[in-house]
Amino acid sequence: MTTRRRLLFGILYATTFGLFPGSLLAQETADKIFLGGPILTMNDAQARAEAVAVKDGRILAVGAEADVLSHKGADTETVDLGGKTMLPGFVDAHGHVFAIGIQALSANLLAPPDGKVTDIPSLQATLNDWAEANPERVKAIGAIVGFGYDDSQLAEQRHPTREDLDAVSTELPVYVIHQSGHIGVANSKALEAVGFNADTKEMPGGVIRREADGEPDGVLEETPHFFALTKLLGNVDAKGSAHIFKEGTKLITSYGYTTAQEGRSMPGQVKLMEAVADRGELDIDVVSYPDVLVARDLIAEKASREYKNRFRVAGAKLTIDGSPQGFTAWRDRPYYDPPAHYRADYAGYAAVKPDETFDAIDWAFKNDIQIITHSNGEAATDQLLAAIKTAEEKYGPADRRPVLIHGQFLREDQIDTVKDLDIFPSLFPMHTFYWGDWHRDRTVGPELADNISPTGSVRRRGMIFSSHHDAPVAFPDSMRILDATVTRRSRSGDIIGPDQRVDVVTALKAMTIWPAYQHFEEGRKGSIEVGKLADFVILSDDPTAIDPETLDTLTVQETIKEGRTVYTRPQ
Repeated sequence: MTTRRRLLFGILYATTFGLFPGSLLAQETADKIFLGGPILTMNDAQARAEAVAVKDGRILAVGAEADVLSHKGADTETVDLGGKTMLPGFVDAHGHVFAIGIQALSANLLAPPDGKVTDIPSLQATLNDWAEANPERVKAIGAIVGFGYDDSQLAEQRHPTREDLDAVSTELPVYVIHQSGHIGVANSKALEAVGFNADTKEMPGGVIRREADGEPDGVLEETPHFFALTKLLGNVDAKGSAHIFKEGTKLITSYGYTTAQEGRSMPGQVKLMEAVADRGELDIDVVSYPDVLVARDLIAEKASREYKNRFRVAGAKLTIDGSPQGFTAWRDRPYYDPPAHYRADYAGYAAVKPDETFDAIDWAFKNDIQIITHSNGEAATDQLLAAIKTAEEKYGPADRRPVLIHGQFLREDQIDTVKDLDIFPSLFPMHTFYWGDWHRDRTVGPELADNISPTGSVRRRGMIFSSHHDAPVAFPDSMRILDATVTRRSRSGDIIGPDQRVDVVTALKAMTIWPAYQHFEEGRKGSIEVGKLADFVILSDDPTAIDPETLDTLTVQETIKEGRTVYTRPQ
């Protein structure tokens, strides 16, 4: 190729991919131009911009205001940010958008600052007030449902019991869900409705806590909890379930997310979400990972990297263990200071059999399907790493991007293996705020607590990661995630792991471009670059310019999906 032809080819390439957005593409007229505030692109080659032009839902130009304004035509809408800050729309690294809808439509049992429940009497009062204020929801479900209580934040330092919830109602089922999402509590009527009594056998991968006479005390861990919740919600019809799903997308959109995740779906939920999408009722993209132990045929049929009407089945989900704050995560050593009813050697338990773990990973690798795996405790992660190593040796390396979800108690040697096996870590530093004190004092002790959700250790190895909310474990609060990833300050004000803190830009990448990579979507989302989708979030201030200790005071002002506003903060 001659020098002249190389030059012409270079100009053509630059024009096509927008390397000269202000000049060579001047003939392209924008639908909208955003300017008047800081624009953080998450693109290392052009970290900041003065303006962004959008056309047909995609980014037309990014750069200096004068250059971008060359795309302004008679019908171009100019949007003045008014000093507020624009970033790429947040990509949900791990959450449960369908269950977020249940959270949005049930009694809020969260502790401050997200709710008002501080003891069992306030929990009972909240349930009573909610039931009185929402008779139509109670009627639709046939039960009183509450979400988000946390025994570590209750004055009594215990779970509520069947008797505590009988004080709310003896005529209706009452069911409350622990903030971890892995434990629930039923009143007598709810236990009767799901068929749990003294004669009920224990379920593999879970516990029915019992009184001295063998009768359930109301507290259900893992498998029996999910069974009971599914059965109690069985009264909700398709219309009601669709409403729950849409409420979940509505709530997460208000926190700046333009892509949501349903991180463990069942076949019925997939069918329902597809139906909502096909009716054109989704404002944002939703990726779903059906349970690999339940829906393997469905996953094989539907898994795709392309959306249809803003929905896609992205891969498979495996769950190996439970919740660390609920003492159901499977550890490699005993818990530090568990509740009195546990034995001194109690280390949690697996939610699946070893053969199920190895078989699920083998199936995913064989069929080139991305698999994301919930693994909190060290023993669970040991099993996951062994299964992935076995499968990779069998099928050879490939760009499969298996994802470790949570990995909260990761050891340093496990992080090395995660890197060696090219596993993508989706971590949960928001835990440092909600349960950092609890982990320090009760689950792992002060020495190991500093290393929960080890974002710093991951970065020191040159690895990328994503930060998630796992809602409805908490609200899908993007600014709470940002604050916790940077400061790791607990409810009490303690810093849980100073060496695990990261800077603001790194924390923002873990909410934008890196989870886009996690989902195989880095080519169209996660940064403000020419050709990518015009997915944006507008914040009240520049997170890189304020005191990091005030990051949690930032607010989402607007969420924009493909150039169209899908959420505006009420004034």
